[in-house]
Amino acid sequence: LIAMEHTTNDGRPKIVRELTYPATAKKKVNKIFTDLAVIEVVPEGLLLKEIYPELSVEDLQSVTEPKLLVARDLKEIEL
Repeated sequence: LIAMEHTTNDGRPKIVRELTYPATAKKKVNKIFTDLAVIEVVPEGLLLKEIYPELSVEDLQSVTEPKLLVARDLKEIEL
């Protein structure tokens, strides 16, 4: 489980294909919670489960480096 902001202060993706620095977490991540989405890590990749209201999947993908898979039951995050 990771909770973080989805992008850096200058708008670059924090969810990337490959880390460029040492990871601080020692266990495998299975779910990512950001200010824009809830993403589950599955064998096929990253599965988008919940998305911030008023944000399209395309907008979210533009600030997420790896390709997102979209859950059939995609929900809006309840604020």
